[in-house]
Amino acid sequence: MKKIYLDNAATTPVAAEVAQEISELMQSCFGNPSSIHGHGREAKAILEKARRKVSELMGTQPSRIFFTSGGTEADNMAIRQTIAQMGITHVISSPIEHHAVTHTIEELAAEGKVSATWLKPDRLGRHSLEELETALQKNPGCLVSLMHANNEIGTCIDLQAVGQLCRKYGALFHSDTVQTMGHFELNFDALPVDLATCSAHKFHGPKGIGFLYVNLDRVKISPLITGGAQERNLRAGTENLYGIAALAKALELATQGMHEHRQHIYALKMKMAKGLKDLFPDCEFNGSMEEADLFTVLNVSLPPTPDAEMFLMKLDIHGISASGGSACSSGSQKGSHVLSNIGAPEGRPAIRFSFSRYNQTEDVDYALEVLKKIWKPLVQNA
Repeated sequence: MKKIYLDNAATTPVAAEVAQEISELMQSCFGNPSSIHGHGREAKAILEKARRKVSELMGTQPSRIFFTSGGTEADNMAIRQTIAQMGITHVISSPIEHHAVTHTIEELAAEGKVSATWLKPDRLGRHSLEELETALQKNPGCLVSLMHANNEIGTCIDLQAVGQLCRKYGALFHSDTVQTMGHFELNFDALPVDLATCSAHKFHGPKGIGFLYVNLDRVKISPLITGGAQERNLRAGTENLYGIAALAKALELATQGMHEHRQHIYALKMKMAKGLKDLFPDCEFNGSMEEADLFTVLNVSLPPTPDAEMFLMKLDIHGISASGGSACSSGSQKGSHVLSNIGAPEGRPAIRFSFSRYNQTEDVDYALEVLKKIWKPLVQNA
C-alpha cells in the first residue's frame, strides 16, 4: 500500500540537508553557548551565525530575532509580554486565529487584564479593513493580532494594509506568520509589522524550534520564561543549538527555491481541486483559491454523509494522511472553530489537504483514486 502525506500544514518532513546538518553538529559540537571556555565559544559562534542567517533572510537585524521552542511559545510571548510591559488594555483579533492566539487573549480577558474586539470574517475568511479601522478608532494604542495566512483555509491578510492602519492609530501589530514563513518573501524591516512568529517544522525543519521577531524600535517586551540570561535576557534556558542551526538551514533552502516551490505546489493544489470538482460537483472549497493566498493549503467540504466522521479514518486506512481541521486539533472530535466562524456548510466532511515541495502529481492522482473508491461505499452504507 502506498503512503501519501498530504498534511504539510500540520508538519513537514525534515529536509535531508537539514537532517545532515543536525547529525554533523551533534557529533562535532556539544558545548553550552553560555560557557566562556573554548567549547562554549564554539557553540556560541554557531548560534549567532544561525541568527545572522535568519535575520538576513527575513530582512532585519540579528538583535530582533529571539529563538523559542516554536510558534505557540512565540505567539504567547508576543501577546502576553507586550501587554504586560507596555500597559496595553485592549486587543483586536479574529475568532479564526490559531488557538495559540485566541486562547491566550481569552485567558487574559478572563483575568481582567485586557478587553477584546473580535473581527468578523467573511465566507472566505477575510476581514474588513473598514471594521478594523472602526475598532482602532475606538481603541487607539491597542494590540492587533491577525495571522498572515490561516492554517486551516489558507486565506491571507494584507500585512502592509493592516500594518499601516495600526500605525495610523498608534497600535502595535502582531502577526502569526507560522504558515507563511519559508513560503512567502518577508522583509520585516520594510513591513509595518511589530511582532511575528516562526516554527521551523512548517518548512522542512525540525519540531520544537522557532523564533519571535520583535521590532525593538517600537516594542518593549519582557521574558515569558525566566531563570537565565539567554537570548539577551528575553528567553531563559540553554539554547537548542542543533534546532537553531537546523532552522537557519531549512529557511535558507526554502528561500533559495521559493519561486519554483510555489509554482510546483500551487499546480498540485489546483490539480487536486479540479479532481475533487470532477468527482464531487457540489463540493465547496473553504477559503480563498487565489495563488496570492496560501498555496500550500486546500480545504474542501465534500457532499453530506451521515458517516462523515469515518472519512478521515478511511483515508488513513488507504495510506493517505490529511487533516479534518487545524494541525493542533488533528484527531479531535470537536468541530473546526475556523469553519464555524466563516459559515462553512454543516453536515459535510471537511478535509484539509496541504502540500509541500516533496509532493508529486502521482500523490494527487492516488489520493483522488482513493477518494473515488471509498466514497461510494460510504454513502451506500450510511
